[in-house]
Amino acid sequence: MDFGKAFSYVFEDEEWLKKIGLAGVITLIPIIGQFVIAGWGLEIVRRVIEDDPEPLPDFVEFGDFLVKGLLVFLVGFVFFLPVILVQGCNAAFIPLLERGDATVETAFGILTSCIVCLTVLYSIVMAFFLPAAVGNYAAKGELSAAFKFRELFQLVKKNFGPYLLVVLGSWVAGLIAGLGVIACVIGVLFTSAYSYAVTAHLIGQAYERDTGAVDMNEPIPDAG
Repeated sequence: MDFGKAFSYVFEDEEWLKKIGLAGVITLIPIIGQFVIAGWGLEIVRRVIEDDPEPLPDFVEFGDFLVKGLLVFLVGFVFFLPVILVQGCNAAFIPLLERGDATVETAFGILTSCIVCLTVLYSIVMAFFLPAAVGNYAAKGELSAAFKFRELFQLVKKNFGPYLLVVLGSWVAGLIAGLGVIACVIGVLFTSAYSYAVTAHLIGQAYERDTGAVDMNEPIPDAG
């Protein structure tokens, strides 16, 4: 896996300034912009997986990116639904605190702490599984591919290292995006779009490596 390539390939495109600049402008569009950029990133993932010589797409398929971006957000929502439900149930007990019962307050505090710890652990696991899900969706062109949990488990299991690089690379890309805030609006236009492009390329690379190494028929070990 070429970690550095994810950060440099953008500048190999002759029209990178126009594409990244336009992507940056689109990120400023409330709500819709985020969906479009997510779909744009999915296209980058697909092109990297298929070894497309021009991995950085333009926006001629704006509507297609919007739809696919919505589906990418749906995948993320479904994966984090357990956390949303658990936190929602925990919040439902907040009115009980108004009674001023010390036992209830102690129990609520312990429960909240446990939920926070579990949420952090679950989020770490999802940081590996979500890229695999997005890669599977991009490669197969079917939303159902993002929810084939047996395949995703095998993808992450067989190539933990590449997915760890995806997580680390995404973190670095996030730092770069943050630098754009310091540089004000113009900086944000470029760094936010650039960070999306970097993360998408890493996801594509990780999946590309996985496809030649995974036996989907290998059974998942029992938890016990």
